Amino acid sequence: MTALLSPRRRQLLFALALTAGILNLVDRQIIAVLKPTIAADLHWSDDDYGTLAALFQTGAAFGFLAAGWLVDRLGVRRANAFGVAAWSLAAMAHGWARSFSAFMACRISLGASEAMGTPAGIKTMAAIFSPEQRSTGIGLSNAINSIGAILAPLAIPIVAAIWGWRAAFVMAGALGLVWALAWWLATRGIDFADTPMAKAQDHHGARPVWRERRTWIIAGAKVLSDATWFLMLFWMPDYFHRAFGLAGTELGPPLALAYAGAAVGSVLAGTLSSRWIGAGQSIDRVRKRVMLASALVVTPVPLALLAPSAWSAAAVLALALAGHQGFSTSLFGLIADVTPRARVGRVTGFSAFCGNMGGTAITKIAGLTLAAGLGYGPLFAFAAVSYLLALGLIRLGMPRIVAVEEGTEGSAMGMALGH
Repeated sequence: MTALLSPRRRQLLFALALTAGILNLVDRQIIAVLKPTIAADLHWSDDDYGTLAALFQTGAAFGFLAAGWLVDRLGVRRANAFGVAAWSLAAMAHGWARSFSAFMACRISLGASEAMGTPAGIKTMAAIFSPEQRSTGIGLSNAINSIGAILAPLAIPIVAAIWGWRAAFVMAGALGLVWALAWWLATRGIDFADTPMAKAQDHHGARPVWRERRTWIIAGAKVLSDATWFLMLFWMPDYFHRAFGLAGTELGPPLALAYAGAAVGSVLAGTLSSRWIGAGQSIDRVRKRVMLASALVVTPVPLALLAPSAWSAAAVLALALAGHQGFSTSLFGLIADVTPRARVGRVTGFSAFCGNMGGTAITKIAGLTLAAGLGYGPLFAFAAVSYLLALGLIRLGMPRIVAVEEGTEGSAMGMALGH
């Protein structure tokens, strides 16, 4: 291990890690924000777009199977640089795609490469935050990532209006390549590999993570909660277009409001969880309490279908996205709580694989549902109960959450961050 880093350098690395999450979300959101424009240009149907969304999710899902193992193997430094560079190149490739089959290949490659982002991000948070500070770190990470979702509908239509929709993909990818170089330079001389202490805590050794019961409980919760998230991510712009006739730059403000809710939910869930755990409350009680509150605030989402204006609909969806991110923050915190650090990448990757399979299903089902003329009613009804079902699964499978002891190293690293 290298000497303890200065607080300033650690803050820099944390900021870079957060920026990677923004780039990840911007790259995947371009096609959703510009869907009306691209669909008109390339003559896509709703089912065609649903197919592309499902293929992205399929690529991400199977990418997660390898990504978790790869992140654990490469370590934080190399995994972050490799992952961001790979998905940035995949994003840029969209700018030169001319046929539907070419777009299919681009979406699969983007999904597979972006799969590196989640396990690398959670492993990074687990490495630099102590257990009582981890919820704040993950909450801030999710909140900052939501900025990508806020910036996307504001900036992407402007770029497309000036330089064309293809330029939006190329420019976003180029920013990612710049980030990869900056991360590589900023992390020179730093050893992020698992310490002997962390490896010693991996009591299960080489046992596959999918043979552990807790992994399946977390994975099931990810399937149910991520389905709603990806429904919103890929179809919310289309909902505003259908319901209120919004397109292009008109989509930006209501979408930004909706995703601002996601940022608020992340910060609240992370901050409150850290405060309660730091005050001596059990992780079991805190995680389940925050998950319940998050699940309940999603339940009014069908009211968006009755909203008289785009702004009132955006407010309802903002509440739902706040609930999702609060639930997601707690679920990722749960992974870091109950998993030895040497296996965090693999457990995160496998559960994210399952979550993305749920996303694959819902994005394709959404296309078929809309093509059949059923509207968004059945989809929003599922979203309203999905988090309560996920929490029920956790409560049945984990009657009591018991955290893995991290030793003293995590605390030292967390204090070095100045939190």
